[in-house]
Amino acid sequence: MTRRIAAAVVARVTTTVVRGLLDDEPPGGARLWERTNHRGEPVSLLGGPAVAAGVLVGGLVGAPSARDGAALAVATTSATAFGLVDDLTEDREGTVRKGLRGHLGALARGEVTTGGLKVLGIGAGALLAAALSRPHDRLPARRGAAVVTRLADVAVDGALIAASANLVNLLDLRPGRALKASAIAAAPAGVLGGRAGGPAAAVLGAVVAELPDDLAERDMLGDSGANAVGAVLGTVAVQGCPRPVRLALLAGVVALTVASEKVSFTQVIARTPVLRELDAWGRRPAHVPGPAGPAPADGSPGDDAAAGGVPAR
Repeated sequence: MTRRIAAAVVARVTTTVVRGLLDDEPPGGARLWERTNHRGEPVSLLGGPAVAAGVLVGGLVGAPSARDGAALAVATTSATAFGLVDDLTEDREGTVRKGLRGHLGALARGEVTTGGLKVLGIGAGALLAAALSRPHDRLPARRGAAVVTRLADVAVDGALIAASANLVNLLDLRPGRALKASAIAAAPAGVLGGRAGGPAAAVLGAVVAELPDDLAERDMLGDSGANAVGAVLGTVAVQGCPRPVRLALLAGVVALTVASEKVSFTQVIARTPVLRELDAWGRRPAHVPGPAGPAPADGSPGDDAAAGGVPAR
């Protein structure tokens, strides 16, 4: 309990302090971090690095061991760094295909987009984090079988960390949505405890610090913040759940990611009363453009995957 409380408090304080420091002296100038939302108002990407710092420092405080802490650090820093590259060098002309399928297709053709670089970088970091995480499942007695089982675990766990980072990014299309979903995912371990209770509590602390600015549309997580939070959630699952649960979580996350290529999460949420109310809680009233104004880019299936964290909100 003490470790979880400390992790949550440190994450909240770190997020707030780093956000203030970045606001005082934004690296590269404030305009580099500004985007325009659907209201035509400026929104800042600085909330992303602040949240990433919060979940990293808080997660290290709450890590169950030095080795698990190192795994958390690798997963978080790689997700943040490659997400930040994508945030600050995104294609402003709209010529680069968005979405996981678009980036993988470009890589298959030998084209390296910033999104494709992010896929490779976060994937490599996730695999290293999975390898660093201590094996918590019983391994076969025979050495050869144990090696094969461990390699399979690393592959599955790495995929879970990387896929979780991507999924949270897909949710960062409306104010507060990604942070609310992350808090719900982190709450069981963060409140009830367990091996990964500390890092989960860190996610809750960072959410408490950043949610007001995100809901008020002053900040957005962007790729750097959303990928970092998702990577931490994936690492929490890897370090705290048995193999069957991890396999089930990976199947669920992959299924949602694949569905996002064809179905708009925003439309599904709008049609589901409970999800609609939760999604809208604390948010400013929706902007309705005039007849001559451009419509928000959330009306067709697959917009969640296509946007990939772009502030169409």
